[in-house]
Amino acid sequence: MAATTFYIPSVNISGAGCLADAVKTIKSYGFKRALIVSDAFLVKSGVVARIATLLQGEQIDSAVYDGVMPNPTVASVNEGLALVQKAQCDFVISAGGGSPHDCAKGIALLATNGGKIADYEGVDRSTKPQLPLVAINTTAGTASEMTRFCIITDEVRHIKMAIVDRNVTPMLSVNDPELMVGMPPKLTAATGMDALTHAVEAYVSTAATPITDACALQAVKLISANLRTAFRDGSNMPAREAMAYAQFLAGMAFNNASLGYVHAMAHQLGGFYNLPHGVCNAVLLPFVQSYNAPSCAARLGEIAAAMGENVDGQTAEQAAQTCLNAIRKLAADLEIPSGLTALGVKRDDIPTLAANALKDACALTNPRQGTQAEVEAIFEGAL
Repeated sequence: MAATTFYIPSVNISGAGCLADAVKTIKSYGFKRALIVSDAFLVKSGVVARIATLLQGEQIDSAVYDGVMPNPTVASVNEGLALVQKAQCDFVISAGGGSPHDCAKGIALLATNGGKIADYEGVDRSTKPQLPLVAINTTAGTASEMTRFCIITDEVRHIKMAIVDRNVTPMLSVNDPELMVGMPPKLTAATGMDALTHAVEAYVSTAATPITDACALQAVKLISANLRTAFRDGSNMPAREAMAYAQFLAGMAFNNASLGYVHAMAHQLGGFYNLPHGVCNAVLLPFVQSYNAPSCAARLGEIAAAMGENVDGQTAEQAAQTCLNAIRKLAADLEIPSGLTALGVKRDDIPTLAANALKDACALTNPRQGTQAEVEAIFEGAL
């Protein structure tokens, strides 16, 4: 096996009520002034004020950038960068799910490396460590609080840029499930299916290792056992905590094994139509894995077993089909649309979507490399 590198934040704090402990850890770093990057919902809900108050109790000042929208844009990164410079912040805190985390990564990276965020599209394009970043998570899905992935929408080109860079890895991640109980059911479903997609794509990735395999399968087990409960009853703390660990494990897997065509294709849907990322992943996941099955049937069968399905006596091909059926059943139970047409995707746009997907960094580790026509066919089948 070739040499591999395993990326993860230096410190990761998890568990119900851990936010207060995390702020004490932040104090130990000696920081003086934070830019808190978040969104209007988390400001209104009081989460950002709670963080700011805890910081103030440790003599750490803060400014707030709350302009992050779903699918953060180049403009959002630039606005936050201007504020971090104006307020003379010496570190950044992201509070929220994938969108605030990704926006904060872009801000922190430009604060030290300069240039435009598009300069860093691709793999390891930066030369300097970013401004220190602490990522406080409020959803259970993207794992952006602990990864080296940063996804920013280019509003001009209508694409999502995949920035995969060791320098955007946060220094500290915080997963307090008490901050997740306010997630509405639709968001719980979308982020949970995003986490499942991370685990599945990492497990069948050409860059998978025994370490990422262990993380991915445990994530699948926890998601299969707890996501439906968290969806039905958001106040169920054991389910919320299990999902927080599951999405983190899935993040450990894909942060190091990377992803595949599901994400490469979903990024295009998000950039083109401004659609929710987790929902796009959930719809595409069984269609892409059906395409992949000839190259990784045995691995899909192992995922089926981790989902609690009985695959004893089945051939690898049969077990792979069991996996696809289980994924579809879970998505249906979470009231995820069954096809892309329900999301407004148009057949005429498919050639452009497929061409851009094949250029996405996530496509490189898909277990089966396809042609333009084959990726178009996956999109067509998912309509």
